[in-house]
Amino acid sequence: MRISKETGAAALAIDISEVYDVVVIGSGAGGMATAVTAAVRGLSAIVVEKEPLIGGTTAYSGGYLWVPGHPKDGASPDPEETEKAYAYMRYEAGNAFDSERTTAFLAHGREMVEFFEANTEVRFLDAPAFSDYHPDAPGARSGGRSILTAPIDGRMLGEDIRRLRPPLSTITFVGMMFNSSQEVNHFFNVTRSAKSAWHVIKRLGAHGRDLLLHGRGMRLTSGNALAARLMLSARTLGVPILTSAPARRLLREDGRVTGVEISTASGVRAIRARHSVVLACGGFPQDAARRKALFPHAPTGMEHLSPAPPGNTGDGLRLGEEAGGTVATELRNAAAWIPVSRVPSGAGYKVFPHLIDRYKPGVIAVGPNGRRFVNEANSYHDFGQAMIAASQGRECVAWLVCDHRALRKYGLGFVKPFPLPIFQHIRSGYLISGRTPRELAEHAGFDPAAFEVQLATFNTAARRGVDPQFGKGETAYNRFLGDASHKPNPCVAALEKAPYYAIRLALGDLGTFAGLRTDAETRVLDAAGRPVPGLNAVGNDAASVMGGAYPGGGITLGPALTFGYIAGTWLAQSRTT
Repeated sequence: MRISKETGAAALAIDISEVYDVVVIGSGAGGMATAVTAAVRGLSAIVVEKEPLIGGTTAYSGGYLWVPGHPKDGASPDPEETEKAYAYMRYEAGNAFDSERTTAFLAHGREMVEFFEANTEVRFLDAPAFSDYHPDAPGARSGGRSILTAPIDGRMLGEDIRRLRPPLSTITFVGMMFNSSQEVNHFFNVTRSAKSAWHVIKRLGAHGRDLLLHGRGMRLTSGNALAARLMLSARTLGVPILTSAPARRLLREDGRVTGVEISTASGVRAIRARHSVVLACGGFPQDAARRKALFPHAPTGMEHLSPAPPGNTGDGLRLGEEAGGTVATELRNAAAWIPVSRVPSGAGYKVFPHLIDRYKPGVIAVGPNGRRFVNEANSYHDFGQAMIAASQGRECVAWLVCDHRALRKYGLGFVKPFPLPIFQHIRSGYLISGRTPRELAEHAGFDPAAFEVQLATFNTAARRGVDPQFGKGETAYNRFLGDASHKPNPCVAALEKAPYYAIRLALGDLGTFAGLRTDAETRVLDAAGRPVPGLNAVGNDAASVMGGAYPGGGITLGPALTFGYIAGTWLAQSRTT
């Protein structure tokens, strides 16, 4: 094989004996979807993964996909729904709106779902009550656009279950995953409902048995289920997935990407791609240098706390740039923000993403000035944007606050509700307590006098179930994750029962938005807008089609699978033209 000077002299000694039609770098949803689609379409494909475990950030995720017009509700294709979703995405993205890619996403989302359910092990469930995050915006809906990955028995993977990345430990209960927020409610109500108690007993019993027999839970849900289903599909279709095989560089001939050089335990290995190398390395949430450049709240890059896998260090963006691609840095937000907290663990800490607690009645958030700054029941991304705005260039920090009643009913952060104990969290410093609001503020480090006034103001309105300051509980999305049994507002209650508690928040992410510029076929584009031959990008290595906005639940995984499907299909069609 002739190798041009672009690959470097060292590459001349490498024997390129492996050849596939498609080489995918990264084993998250976007990468595996591309490889699986290509294999179903008749192409040979391989996935190379940097880390020893498969699944990337997908395995940590909630497993929801935002797919307007999806078929899981039994409805026929509806052009009006496509038009409304287009209008909503245009409104949300603003100046970063990409009409071509948005049209492709909406045109192929429904067929992506049908394709995977018909040809692979991937299965989805309807989530009709999951509202768009801004249901009052033009084109938005109060439900019906999100779907959820169906649970799967991990034993179907056999020994390969050991290669699947476990779920994020901080959002499980002794390693047990939950399929939805509704299932979580059974654990909240375990001491108040016989039905919930029986559900919890059965789940704990089955999980305990799995731990004894397999060393981990076998009822895989959420993003872990999606990663497992894609992994099982790849195995069934004969798509190998190499692990502990980080990509060193792309191979090029005469301006075209022709393969990838990887590091393995047995040495450097080169794999040639007949049609394309597809970058799907999970974005850059763990790349401190790029965080410093693009995250406004992280002046050194180290102020940001990401729960993403440690291997998501921007390899795909770096490889793409080296091949001539460019990164979209003009998006309004470079990542999908979420408030997180540090959970002490051994000599260090683990990162807890605050996904559910903020919505509950009796929980508010305050900044260093002791005042509220956001509707706590808005989306995690909106909450994160509000944290950045409120920090005004200072340290981006806030506190979640609740009273004893709310803590024992719902928990707070990593602290679980009654009957589980809380003393260990107070002892570790994770959970801050105070006998009075002023004492809590003094212990936590926010303004005591301002907090007393803020709490009194909030409580006066909360006793009537309203929040005139920020409107907590007023939208369908707010209420979706509130407590439906709490009247009149499922998200609002006064904080009145001492002691009072707080958890310190920092800013984290659920994935990055800034990525390589791509076209509607997922081809990586150079500075002039021309495709880089032989190079595609999907998942978080591609710039988000949402333009730095977060319109609804699953706007990362929905596009990841859809554009993975588009990439695999386009590559198969390109072979025949």
